[in-house]
Amino acid sequence: AKDEKRSKKILVRAISGAGLITVFSSCVYMGHLYVCWIVALSEFLLFRELVKVRYNAYFHTIQDTIPLFRTTQWMWFCLAIFYTYGDFVCEVVQSNPDLHYLLPYTQYLNTLAFSLYSATFVLTIATMQTGHIKFQLNQLCWTIVVLCLTVGQMKYIMHNIFNGLFWFTFPFLLVVVNDIMAYFSGITCGRKFIHRPFIRFSPNKTWEGFIGGAIFTMIAAWYLSRFLAKFPWMTCPVNEFQFLPGVLECENHHVFMMAQSVFPNQVFEVFPRSLVKMIPGIVEICSVRSDGGTLTSVVDAIVTPAPALTRCISGEESHVFHHFELVLKNVYPIQIHALWLGFFASVVAPFGGFLASAIKRAYGIKDFDSLIPGHGGVTDRLDCQFLMALCTWVHYNTFVRMATVSVPKLVYFYNMLTVAEK
Repeated sequence: AKDEKRSKKILVRAISGAGLITVFSSCVYMGHLYVCWIVALSEFLLFRELVKVRYNAYFHTIQDTIPLFRTTQWMWFCLAIFYTYGDFVCEVVQSNPDLHYLLPYTQYLNTLAFSLYSATFVLTIATMQTGHIKFQLNQLCWTIVVLCLTVGQMKYIMHNIFNGLFWFTFPFLLVVVNDIMAYFSGITCGRKFIHRPFIRFSPNKTWEGFIGGAIFTMIAAWYLSRFLAKFPWMTCPVNEFQFLPGVLECENHHVFMMAQSVFPNQVFEVFPRSLVKMIPGIVEICSVRSDGGTLTSVVDAIVTPAPALTRCISGEESHVFHHFELVLKNVYPIQIHALWLGFFASVVAPFGGFLASAIKRAYGIKDFDSLIPGHGGVTDRLDCQFLMALCTWVHYNTFVRMATVSVPKLVYFYNMLTVAEK
């Protein structure tokens, strides 16, 4: 009976999961604007589910005693959305000459956001009731934490979408792969090799599930990134809103072009040398001592030329190990970046799910909602995506994005000058 119940649960989760993947794929196919809409809807549902946790827990305190309780919470949400994505709208307007007619209006966005903040702040304080102030302050803190977890961490997800659908789709799928494979690794191998609890407040999580999910995610990151890099629909950035999908053409970013890639040798310094030697294709590079001796003074270090580097030869006394080198031919540079994103999706992003588990345990609930059969609510499915989206934006701007000023932005800056300055 237990096995039958488990099989039915897996079947329901699989059918619901297939439906979710279908919706996701359809939005990606329709284009950037539809992806933005589904993200906006998800943020709305995420906020609703998280604030409802404490609302249901303390309904007896809130009912008929605290006026406009839900109203102020949703005002804070609207304020956060308006302020967060106002910057994104400004960037789109700046980078698209066809939208420059909106420039005079974008300069008032911050003023509108501040006005909305002032009204929300005043209303929140004005509705505080004697005898319930401590509770209301706790609720205000909870609302702000929820906004930081959802809107705050997903602030740059719209940027990821318009930088190229790859930077939204790929990390999203990595988390999905990790979630699925961790689940199956857990139910098939859980506690068979490691009996120590993984997360004490979430007894269903196991070391085998965590490790198995990580291994499959790293493999998926390598091959999935190579597959997606071949499609301009995924790699091309856009700066306009289109209701119907069209053909995207652009000059491919170098990370999406096949090349010879060299791993930074600093990566191997953090691992034991014996472990690094097991990597296929790894090469030991040695420095050659011309006199067989060592430097004896600072002057020697200055006047002595840098030693020649060559491939290490076993038994050669003049060879001194310098570093490891790994050269990959016929790979896309994005595959190297994908390994880091896969590592983050496997090791760090799951802790977003552990936080969600802690919240559910604290308030004695099984799922955040029953919207998705077999899965629960939107928060139950996207709890690991918040941090992953933020990591993707940081990685893109640090290691991928080229710091250049486009012609449309130069035109924007010119239009902002006064007549005398022009």
